[in-house]
Amino acid sequence: MKQYLDLCRRIIDQGEWVANKRTGKRILTVIDADLTYDVGANAFPLITTRKSYWKAAVAEFLGYIRGYDNAADFRAIGCKTWDANANENAAWLASPHRKGTDDMGRVYGVQGRRWAKPDGGHVDQLRKIVDDLTAGNDDRGEILSFYNPGEFHMGCLRPCMHTHSFSLLGDTLHLTSYQRSCDVPLGLNFNMVQVFFFLNLMAQITGHKPGKAYHKIVNAHIYEDQLDLMRDVQLKREPFPTPTFHINPDIKTLEDVESWVTTDDFSVEGYQSHDPIQYPFSV
Repeated sequence: MKQYLDLCRRIIDQGEWVANKRTGKRILTVIDADLTYDVGANAFPLITTRKSYWKAAVAEFLGYIRGYDNAADFRAIGCKTWDANANENAAWLASPHRKGTDDMGRVYGVQGRRWAKPDGGHVDQLRKIVDDLTAGNDDRGEILSFYNPGEFHMGCLRPCMHTHSFSLLGDTLHLTSYQRSCDVPLGLNFNMVQVFFFLNLMAQITGHKPGKAYHKIVNAHIYEDQLDLMRDVQLKREPFPTPTFHINPDIKTLEDVESWVTTDDFSVEGYQSHDPIQYPFSV
């Protein structure tokens, strides 16, 4: 929590204004931010200075793991974050690659599970990582990447948190996650949960202890219409103690995650928060 608040203050104190062509808004921006989550100690990085809807963040990442490409599928598991980008993004609405209402195209989890090959087949990056780690192998290339420049035109949004690299040291699994762009008031709240969740889940289904997750952000920013709420409301609140996160121990394989797992298989203990803050969202 302290890392998050420190980053928010750094952006306000040291950030530079940048015009954002896609949204038509200015963003107050800093370059290079590093956050570390101690997953092994179960210090769940859930924001407490405003109410955080962690189940939606978990649901979204479950959708990525399953390779979902439709906002309706995300809604069905408890996440509405793709509704706007699938249905309100003007460039995507005009794209010949869009298949209709709620279609997201070849974004995020589609790339992770079905990276297209020239011969018409596909590569399942996540399956390879799970198989290697389950066997106790780390070839220093246990990398899941959603970033496929050759298919940007075939999806509604380029991935923001785009690459996850796993490292196995003895019986302890670590994760380094890379993010090119981060809406700190809204997006980082989700992304912190997802980085922690992904390492915790992968450690469990591959039979290892979770270690630390390293979250590296290139462009961290606050939109101009979010600034007052961050500076004058959220940063004036005192944080509550860090909660803990729990996974159903019956989840043992990637196939479990793909088939029967829901957000009810995860729980948070000891979470206290201040009231919600309705930050503006930019499509």
